[in-house]
Amino acid sequence: MARRRSRYRDLADLDAALIDCRACPRLVAWREKVAREKRAAFADWDYWGRPVPGFGPVDSRMLILGLAPAAHGANRTGRMFTGDQSGDVLFRALYDVGLASQPTVVSADDGMELFGVRMTAPVRCAPPQNKPTTTERDRCAHWLRAELDLLAPTVRSVMVLGGFGWQVGLRTFEELGWQIDRPRPKFGHGARTVIRRDDGAELTVFASYHVSQHNTFTGRLTPAMLRAVIVEAARHAGLPARDRTVG
Repeated sequence: MARRRSRYRDLADLDAALIDCRACPRLVAWREKVAREKRAAFADWDYWGRPVPGFGPVDSRMLILGLAPAAHGANRTGRMFTGDQSGDVLFRALYDVGLASQPTVVSADDGMELFGVRMTAPVRCAPPQNKPTTTERDRCAHWLRAELDLLAPTVRSVMVLGGFGWQVGLRTFEELGWQIDRPRPKFGHGARTVIRRDDGAELTVFASYHVSQHNTFTGRLTPAMLRAVIVEAARHAGLPARDRTVG
């Protein structure tokens, strides 16, 4: 992935700017309302209630791209995909293939480490009903572009969760100068596409159904299906992943 010039020195500089963002009034009002009123089960928590930065090593070879923080998940904990059932499924799968240090996630200080993988999202604030508007999505896009710029030297594969992430991810890469096949690749579990730049760089984008409760509770996305895509994307990036639940 070829490097572009970024206005931020590094990911820490980017994250420091991100968490102070108040660009979308509806999202700011919602994330802070949730943080004040809380859910009864988390009444003793001090909610994060701010934009959520990416999580994972600064030299990651694989990127996982979701949708947006959950109101009582990452909006509570301050760490992407942490604190809700969707995150539980994803981190468990990463642990089962050797890319996470532990099988469960609780909070941003629970000791979880990712190996060669970084998680991020195109929308950084929890949206009402998990549905950001098109304007909010577009207003937030520069954060993802900046993060991709900074990860450029090392990232070799991207795993996208859900159709929204697939569309936004491909659009963002195109804005950064990557060439997307025509007709545009369609989303579907297990789909993949190779995107290229004029300088010869290549990046493979993999698709998975989102780890939403609807998909995991109904069996549309099983743990084995999720692990299979993770392993494929990780191996393509040169990471030593294998499904340790098999054999």
